[in-house]
Amino acid sequence: MAVTVTIWHNPRCSKSRQTLALLRENGVEPELRLYLEDAPSPAELDAALEALGLPPSGLVRKGEAEFKALGLKGAPEEAVLAAMAANPRLIERPVVFKGGRAVLGRPPEAVLELL
Repeated sequence: MAVTVTIWHNPRCSKSRQTLALLRENGVEPELRLYLEDAPSPAELDAALEALGLPPSGLVRKGEAEFKALGLKGAPEEAVLAAMAANPRLIERPVVFKGGRAVLGRPPEAVLELL
């Protein structure tokens, strides 16, 4: 049985589009999760961070207006996690999952280690 590959995807993001194209070029048709429309729960974010081996601050988009507006610079990790769950635009993208492992597609070629 094949292991499903899932990508938290934002079609408006060039890195996300490049990562999706790279997966397809390698014969992988991933399950797309448009995470801005279908935001991950705090538990799903926690599982993603565990798979990535990152703290919440390692997956947050620090350049987003919400990051500054919410005063997240130097905030406790729990506050960053809650902010990402409430404001999915804060989640760095794309994240690709396969079999309990995950990789951030920055650069897109990073996902090749999952294949």
